Amino acid sequence: MAKQVGMEVSIAAAEAVKLANVDVIAAYPITPQTHIVEHLSELVADGELDAEFVPVESEHSAMSLAVGSQAAGARSFTCTSAQGLALMSEIVFIAASMRLPILMILANRSLSSPLSIWNDHSDVMSVRDCGWIQLFTENSQEVYDHVFIGYKVSENHNVLLPTIINMDGFILTHMFEPVYIEDESVVKQYLPDYVPKFSLHPDKPVTMGAFAMPTLFTEAKMAQNEALKASYPYIMEAWKQWGDLTGRYYNPIEELHTEDAETLLLTMGSFGETAGEAVKAMREQGKKVGLLKLRLWRPFPFEELRRAVSGASKLVVVDRAVSFGGPGGPAASEIRSALYDMDPRPQVHNTIAGLAGRDVTVNDFIQIVESAETKKTDDYEIYGVRG
Repeated sequence: MAKQVGMEVSIAAAEAVKLANVDVIAAYPITPQTHIVEHLSELVADGELDAEFVPVESEHSAMSLAVGSQAAGARSFTCTSAQGLALMSEIVFIAASMRLPILMILANRSLSSPLSIWNDHSDVMSVRDCGWIQLFTENSQEVYDHVFIGYKVSENHNVLLPTIINMDGFILTHMFEPVYIEDESVVKQYLPDYVPKFSLHPDKPVTMGAFAMPTLFTEAKMAQNEALKASYPYIMEAWKQWGDLTGRYYNPIEELHTEDAETLLLTMGSFGETAGEAVKAMREQGKKVGLLKLRLWRPFPFEELRRAVSGASKLVVVDRAVSFGGPGGPAASEIRSALYDMDPRPQVHNTIAGLAGRDVTVNDFIQIVESAETKKTDDYEIYGVRG
């Protein structure tokens, strides 16, 4: 039976990695993900987790190690943030192309410059098209659960793709929240020991990540894209199986008060809980406002989004990153593209907010909605700019 405890979200993530029985941990410290690998080092040193804990010299090396160990047949884990992700990004793309089911927690943090250790989504958006399955989590329980779900999906022999779990830096990583810790037998039932489909071994040589001439490269990328899109039903199946075991079910888009909403907010990550309180407050005032929480970023849930917004006249997308020189934020740009052929389709207003951890309160979300409701065309604004 699951036991509810209060703990730091980073520690809960590390406890989930322990229960997932990983074989190799590639660790390099960077704020705000460091507490995850610190706790994993303690678990390995104390004999609670039988794994190779490798303190590498850089994030580039961390992902390189994860690629090598996963290719050799080991269940591998790593995590990073911001500039760390930027440094490892060369190998991030290789991991997906080689179809290696690595799990990485990305403790979302602003990309410099100016230097910031605080949270937004500029880091993950820099690898938006890296070919990994990408999920956003809202709270401690979602982070914990998706460690198991991520491995379950990635290691499926019909998927074989790496997974990024996004958790907002500091807003989640350093917060203490209640979380249900599952019994080891439940996790084992859901996530058996890793059995690779292909692995490097001197007794049976294989080639991975070989050179490709232009006559083959396009077909390889087409196959990779089709594989990522085809992972969708296996993600849905993994969510259902986890829900059947634990009572906690997940969906690509979580909906709150959407049944009769004329205006919809859309958020990603930890903003969902604050936005939910704002929606409840506006409902109490008689306003027909609802909330969509986008959990699955890649593969993108096109049909679920179209269904969810079909009754609304306005959609307010809250981004936590800027697409410099573009039409606002990256999430809103993708959502407009996903809805372009709907008739009728809601007007899409984009608000960029919470950059580098700036607080966005319940009242701020109410003001964001009120401002969007005065607009007549698709547009965007960066909320709360001073001076």
